[in-house]
Amino acid sequence: MLSAITQRRLANLRKNKRGYYSLWIFGILFGCSLCAELVINSQPLLVSYEGEFYYPIIKKYSEKTFGGDFETETDYLDPYIQEKINSAGWILFPPVRYYYDTIITNLNTPAPSPPSQQNWLGTDDQARDVFARVVYGFRLSTVFGLALTIISMVIGVSAGGIQGYFGGWIDLFFQRFIEVWESIPTLYLLIILSSVIIPSFAWFLLLLSLFSWIGYTGVVRAEFLRIRNLDYVRSAKAMGLSHITIMFRHVLPNAMIATITFLPFNLAAAITTLAALDFLGFGLPPPTPSLGEMIYQGKNNLSAPWLGLTGFFVLAIMLSLLMFAGEAIRDAFDYQKTFKSSKPDDSSTESSASSVVKS
Repeated sequence: MLSAITQRRLANLRKNKRGYYSLWIFGILFGCSLCAELVINSQPLLVSYEGEFYYPIIKKYSEKTFGGDFETETDYLDPYIQEKINSAGWILFPPVRYYYDTIITNLNTPAPSPPSQQNWLGTDDQARDVFARVVYGFRLSTVFGLALTIISMVIGVSAGGIQGYFGGWIDLFFQRFIEVWESIPTLYLLIILSSVIIPSFAWFLLLLSLFSWIGYTGVVRAEFLRIRNLDYVRSAKAMGLSHITIMFRHVLPNAMIATITFLPFNLAAAITTLAALDFLGFGLPPPTPSLGEMIYQGKNNLSAPWLGLTGFFVLAIMLSLLMFAGEAIRDAFDYQKTFKSSKPDDSSTESSASSVVKS
């Protein structure tokens, strides 16, 4: 059973039609991309050969399993292997028979080739299917942005909460540390380290998390500084509750309202950062699917406009949906729209508002 306040926030979220539907569209697209291996893959979903069933999407099999000549992993797109399997069984392929790193060898035109019935969005200059790379790149960018946003939020909220709640020399020390830490040029540091260390998903996530948490500390610190002097917090201290209990149970829920409204915008910023690094050539190593790398290919292959246009429109749609969703979430948690939407003489509204502030 949802509380009255939660119901009002959901109602405010639905009132913003553009943001509400954008949130749903982005969630559906991301959910579909999580199942990309079932739809876009060079490995068959199921193979029947000589009365036995094989599952290449889960397990790797050698060519000799299907009457081939080598012990290497089976290339199911090879006409020779397909002929061998079809002679004693059948193959069930996904709708799109290409993985993001599959090199297509039977193109009718030199790579990059234009969109066709075989390759819906064409191929890039490495003869890889653009549609497959877009779907996997969308998933990778979203997962990276969500992971970076969550890690940064946890670190930033913790640091800002400690600053605001205790204040004094702890707050002063943290403020001076943040001033020094945020003055470090992140881009230059990434460029230097990328030339020494082979970059990876985890490496970028760790490095960017060290700097992106700073954006959360200011808002959370201000909320903790304001709330720690309220009467219900002083009463909790007088009752002997521990600092951790007061921070997490009484102060943090109110301080998180301002933080939650920033999440979609910070997610969009994280996706943009990864795309920018890939575009500059300091991002994830090939053949990792990347929207920024696709835009970079579009810049280098002006005769293949589908590369740049595809990367641009995918990024533009992603960021637009997140911006619209962020506006809807901001409206949902807006104090004025949540507690002032009813008539002034509505006593239930005032009591609900006061209960949330003191909870």
